[in-house]
Amino acid sequence: MNKLISRRGFLKGLGGATAFGTTVSGMELLGGPSKALAGELKIKYGTEKMTICPYCGVGCGILVYAEDNKVIYVEGDPDNPINEGALCSKGASIGDFTHIMEKGKRVENKLRLKKVLYRAPKSTEWEEKDWQWALKEIARRIKDTRDATFEQKNAQGVTVNRTFAMANFGSAALENEENYLFHKFVRGLGLVSIDHHARL
Repeated sequence: MNKLISRRGFLKGLGGATAFGTTVSGMELLGGPSKALAGELKIKYGTEKMTICPYCGVGCGILVYAEDNKVIYVEGDPDNPINEGALCSKGASIGDFTHIMEKGKRVENKLRLKKVLYRAPKSTEWEEKDWQWALKEIARRIKDTRDATFEQKNAQGVTVNRTFAMANFGSAALENEENYLFHKFVRGLGLVSIDHHARL
């Protein structure tokens, strides 16, 4: 006898199959160790320290695990009332600032720049410079650009004291206080194009 299945019967069967599949998928059918538990915990030999994420004004709590003065693992603090263990992408990557994973171990990032590299206009080569040279060069270029483009009054004669030739892009890798001081500095220069990349 050819019996048609009703919509209600189909949905009942689908729900039962889903429940069965979900239950069975959590069991170890082959008797071997679960792959999820096969690896060792990253924090087995680490020392736990509590800290606050500096990357924005929220102030999320972070648990940092370190071994031999190297951060080996970072996670949100579940006891912190602000983030309750959750971290954004910037907070979760705080441990990768200076070290990276290589062949299962945390090593110092060899590609991280620790010195000033300068490429002259129309040049294809990088030159190594010292920090004093770099700071003086940056200050000179900021002053030259500001002096050449500074506008005291607009076309209507209103005092504006501004320049549109430079812009500032704040950093979420800086702390709140550093960003505050930097903002005051660029406002003092007359910049009006000011933004920040704290948005996710």
